[in-house]
Amino acid sequence: MSMGFFLDPPFYLSYNPPLLSARQSNDNASSHKERSNNMTKKVTVIGAGNVGATAAMRLAEKELADVVLIDILEGVPAGKALDLMEAAPIEKHDSSIIGATGDYSQAKDSDIIIITAGIPRKPGMSRDDLLATNMGIMDAVTRGVAAVAPDAVLIIVSNPLDAMCHVAYNASGFPKNRVLGMAGVLDSARFRAFIAMELNVSVENTHAFVLGGHGDTMVPLPRFSTVAGIPITQLMSPERIEALVERTRNGGAEIVGLLKTGSAYYAPASAAVEMAEAILKDKKKILPCAACLNGEYGINDLFIGVPVKLGAGGAEEIIEIELTDDEKADLNRSADAVRGLVEDMKRLSS
Repeated sequence: MSMGFFLDPPFYLSYNPPLLSARQSNDNASSHKERSNNMTKKVTVIGAGNVGATAAMRLAEKELADVVLIDILEGVPAGKALDLMEAAPIEKHDSSIIGATGDYSQAKDSDIIIITAGIPRKPGMSRDDLLATNMGIMDAVTRGVAAVAPDAVLIIVSNPLDAMCHVAYNASGFPKNRVLGMAGVLDSARFRAFIAMELNVSVENTHAFVLGGHGDTMVPLPRFSTVAGIPITQLMSPERIEALVERTRNGGAEIVGLLKTGSAYYAPASAAVEMAEAILKDKKKILPCAACLNGEYGINDLFIGVPVKLGAGGAEEIIEIELTDDEKADLNRSADAVRGLVEDMKRLSS
């Protein structure tokens, strides 16, 4: 699986974060109330690293909700929240943004919780060590926010994405329609961007379809990917299409290789916010998301990327499309990879 993006700075499981003092907490809550004006929605972002802070910025600038930014690092969420509030007069939005250090009570009654917490693999760290650490982080974070926001929709951004959805689902006790993974929107956006670059057309004309797990087993579907309604299979050669498919599969790794010191965050944040917007506005928008399947596509009890209708209820409908035998085989291979991670987590938990 591609380990595309994580909280930066890292959200360490072993760190026991100091809570805000009662006075700080009350001041933040009061400030949030005073600044919220007519905003009726609330989104909490867990993790004030690059992905989380960028998501908070996009949520506020779109005036989708008041935003709470939570991290374990003392001062970081409050500092970034204040910086974003000071940009508000320039960007002309009235959303409130507050930062809290290790204080999940600030997430109370959130409509959506976006979780970006996790660590990237470090030199000398085994795959099992990484998986065990991120399992622990996701479990603790989810339990913390679910206790104070029991009606929220969870949008999981942390990697390995599909596996972390399972952790959040089990830890929260939420119904499956209120636990979603972000990656499909990101993968489709990358495919769309590459199509637009290849054909020198507006990205607004492009639509792309990606199924499966997040990473090198994802399943881009060229015959369902179009430019102004024209399938890309009629606009470029099979060789060029395959090159774009491979670039999409390795999109996160390509950015990591260029940045050297970090991973993608602008596009991941935008993808999470697009999902949040569809839910907050009850748009009934069909987006590719990691959702828990119960027989759809012949897959059971597994979070994997499929087209999902998003509305106020979260995942309101899973859209099934007819796949060719090759596409079914690719999706099953992707599902097997995700299932392998889930089995590994069970082994590490026992």
